[in-house]
Amino acid sequence: MAQTNLNYDIVIVGGGPAGMAAAVAAKKAGTDKILILERDTRIGGILLQCIHNGFGLHHFGEELTGPEYAGRFAQEVEELGIEYKTDTMVLEVNAQKQVTAINTKDGLMFIQAKAVVLAMGCRERTRGALVIPGTRPAGIFTAGSAQRFVNIDGYLPGRKVVILGSGDIGLIMARRMTLEGAEVKLVCEVMPFSSGLRRNIVQCVENFNIPLKFSTTVVQIHGKQRVEGVTVAAVDKNRKPIPGTEEFIECDTLLLSVGLIPENEISNACGVSIDSMTSGPVVNEKMQTSVEGIFACGNTVHVHDLVDFVTAESLRAGENAAKYVQGKTISNGQKVTLKPGNRVRYTVPQHLDSTESDTNTSIMFRPTDVYRNVSIVVYSNNERIKAQKKKVVRPGEMQVIELKPEELAKVKDNLTIAIEIPEEDVD
Repeated sequence: MAQTNLNYDIVIVGGGPAGMAAAVAAKKAGTDKILILERDTRIGGILLQCIHNGFGLHHFGEELTGPEYAGRFAQEVEELGIEYKTDTMVLEVNAQKQVTAINTKDGLMFIQAKAVVLAMGCRERTRGALVIPGTRPAGIFTAGSAQRFVNIDGYLPGRKVVILGSGDIGLIMARRMTLEGAEVKLVCEVMPFSSGLRRNIVQCVENFNIPLKFSTTVVQIHGKQRVEGVTVAAVDKNRKPIPGTEEFIECDTLLLSVGLIPENEISNACGVSIDSMTSGPVVNEKMQTSVEGIFACGNTVHVHDLVDFVTAESLRAGENAAKYVQGKTISNGQKVTLKPGNRVRYTVPQHLDSTESDTNTSIMFRPTDVYRNVSIVVYSNNERIKAQKKKVVRPGEMQVIELKPEELAKVKDNLTIAIEIPEEDVD
């Protein structure tokens, strides 16, 4: 097999919306020798199969479909002359920023980079992660694989459908399957709230009169050759099925929309620290991981609900990777730990490398439950440095709070920032 040795300033692993945005930002920041590595046959990532609209409202100020959104960045990648290789599998990235990749054209490649951006995206949880009793018949799909069958390959996975999980892709596929002529019998969700965006609940389920049951899960799958039905049951506050609430629903297809996990095999292998809550790399405000010169962005870091947030984060990662390569990274050495406080599940970034900034510092977080009429409060050393009112916050919708340079400058002494939703502010 042919072996190739290459050198680049920045190598980006993944050619989806995160990888493309990072590449564009790095190029515009003055770094020329950039390479994107993408395992699919073309750049664009998962957006290519997301043919529904609703993308780009924040970043472009207009409503686009997934392929349209991806196409704008793909066109910019082409216009800027950024090099990319498709049908290419990255086998390893090490702490020395050496990337091992392979494809049929170049063979085995050893690529030395000055900086690496991890933008591999995320993957779906499968039936194996759920341990649902029953046989192993045909007709069980993750919602994302069903989306690819319908939107890319032109196949209808089934006619009578039950969807487990109310994540965005599950809600969107409830509408998609209905539009294709299938009957969606039920969308059931084990939690007492949806993990999807409110607009998707309205547009994809309520507008089509599709039943949506909370605190309900699938407890049995029936059928040998093909799914013949499922048994669902209500669950208690500990998410345990309640005896006597079982109901059999006839169906030939079960779609699983039970959560997404950052693709973290390459992240783990190159030695970056992983956050146990997000399952993605720990990063600072520059989107740099615990390994110097290795950056991460998008769904590789934490699962987003809007691609516009992925883009904003990835533009920051690309720009800072370029600054790192150019030796322009500045820090005042005042490392600040960010920690989730009461009713906050996690924050990204997890720490700041400096208390000095000439731009606003964005902090993303998710609440632990649905809260109405609340204040989001930022503390440092028990002193409130910022408070922001919100009518409603949901776990399915990413929250962002911006710290202005003068607010960040207030962080003294113990160099810790806590973000929380105080109980006295919760309805």
